[in-house]
Amino acid sequence: MVKYQEDVLDRTFAALSDPTRRALLARLGDRESLSVSELAQPFSMSLPAIIKHLDVLSDAGLIAREKTGRTVTCRLTASPMEQAMDWLNRYQRFWSDNLDRLAAFVEEDPWPPSQALPSTILPAMANSPRGPASRSRAGSARRPKKSTPHGPTRKN
Repeated sequence: MVKYQEDVLDRTFAALSDPTRRALLARLGDRESLSVSELAQPFSMSLPAIIKHLDVLSDAGLIAREKTGRTVTCRLTASPMEQAMDWLNRYQRFWSDNLDRLAAFVEEDPWPPSQALPSTILPAMANSPRGPASRSRAGSARRPKKSTPHGPTRKN
């Protein structure tokens, strides 16, 4: 079994859980690096709020910041994302294998109702106003509801 660094994965997924942070990463994915003010431009939030989001991304190792004079630029770093993808791919393979087995099972043994039910039940089902019943109710006939007599009335 592959041993993942749990704290790295926790920080990575926590950072990715916020839509603003995902949008910041997407903007960085389009360019090699962007200044903080360029990153903040399309968002309707304050620069300090953007910086807090960038702090979370930086703590998770998803971005690297570099200061040149008064300008801070950010760029993507791949290592934590690669570990997260490895973890996700493991579960993707698990579910793909299970769903492939389920599909093979379903295709291998089809269940047509005409072969599974006795021939005496099929005509009764065809005449039913609701159509064929489920297999568990196929042998029982549906009875009309009876109205119950009114209870005693109170006279004042």
